[in-house]
Amino acid sequence: MIVGGGFAGTTLARALAPRLPSGWQVVLVSEESYTTFNPMLAEVVGASVFPEHVVAPIRQMLRPGEASRFVMGRVTGIDAVRHRVMAHTLAGPQEIAYEHLVLAFGTRAHLGLVPGLEQHALPLKLVGDALFIRNRVLQRIARIELERDPAERRRLGHFVVLGGGFSGVEVAGALADFLRSAARYYPQVRPQELQVSVIEGGGRLLAELPDSLGQAAARSMRRRGIAVRLNALAAEVDADGVRLAGGERLDAATVICTVGTRPNPLLDALPLPRLRGRIQTGDDMSVCGQPGLWALGDCALVRNEATHAFAPPTAQFAVAQARALARNLTACIEGRPTQAFHHVSRGMMATTGHLKGVASVFGLRLHGLPAWLLWRAYYLWRMPTAGRKLRIWVEWTWGMLFPADITHLRFTRTSEADAEPARSAEPLSRIQPQP
Repeated sequence: MIVGGGFAGTTLARALAPRLPSGWQVVLVSEESYTTFNPMLAEVVGASVFPEHVVAPIRQMLRPGEASRFVMGRVTGIDAVRHRVMAHTLAGPQEIAYEHLVLAFGTRAHLGLVPGLEQHALPLKLVGDALFIRNRVLQRIARIELERDPAERRRLGHFVVLGGGFSGVEVAGALADFLRSAARYYPQVRPQELQVSVIEGGGRLLAELPDSLGQAAARSMRRRGIAVRLNALAAEVDADGVRLAGGERLDAATVICTVGTRPNPLLDALPLPRLRGRIQTGDDMSVCGQPGLWALGDCALVRNEATHAFAPPTAQFAVAQARALARNLTACIEGRPTQAFHHVSRGMMATTGHLKGVASVFGLRLHGLPAWLLWRAYYLWRMPTAGRKLRIWVEWTWGMLFPADITHLRFTRTSEADAEPARSAEPLSRIQPQP
């Protein structure tokens, strides 16, 4: 049984099912019916793709049959003695028996790092977060057209991204492109009233990449008007902006958070060895002192024999761990010895905006258009079905020829159509039409 339908869980299920001896079955339990390709969430924010393009149905990926089964439900408890998992499914509470249990349920966004972050910042962790941010951006631009106070217009048009890692850099670049493309449809909004800022506590962007590529990313973003603030820490977030640790204040109506993770709440109920908030495993991804229990992906702390360091919580390593664990589980079932996890990174890459990116692949450092094309080619290849690959390729091609889609998707139901509109968070006296 596999708990979790992310990169690690679905890759493991697909790799393990064909290897299993007769009479064995893979059961994957996930509270969502799809896998989210998190590296592409910035593409949703920037309207480069539709939200449904960055998710893949788990049933379609697994092709359930005799060797595999998918259960949509939330795991509420684990009885390691009886080898039972308690899950709340669409049919109510159920107990599901297992012989081997793999924990691959990832992590959650942590909004308790900075005072006010949970109340006023927008996390970017799920596809729903990406769509909400995109709608919020469109609302802000529309509000600017109705506002006469110059200071308030600048605050509404200022978008602050917390974190200069992969997610922060990519969403800032996508957001800047989206604002520039959408501005043509808002003639009363001046370009200088729209600003994107990135706040990074370290000395450079993309600390996981070589220093030269982090600097190249910063130069690329600054050339396009994105304010990159290094060695800057957010001390407090409120409804009107961000206060930095040095006392400086950034007035902004929208703060996007791409930093901080916390363990899945299920982990708190399990008496498992933990280090740095993640499950501590052996070199073969078995959980220490727990026969038949395994862990991988973001929720696990797995040592990489190739580097003698812990594997980073990235999609590339989650996929590599899943394939290695499929071999180890098969070996364990057949009575053969398991192997330590060993993976040499192929490289890492990030986009910094339309036609721009940075990449380090097999020691080769790229930036600009080649890195951007490589990023798109890689994630297009990672998509699970030919149909989804074609849809994304068509959408990306369309986006290179035509302006970004500025549709504000509200998903209003018929029963809600005549309901009283929600009151604005701002006093009506501050919203005045342009003369």
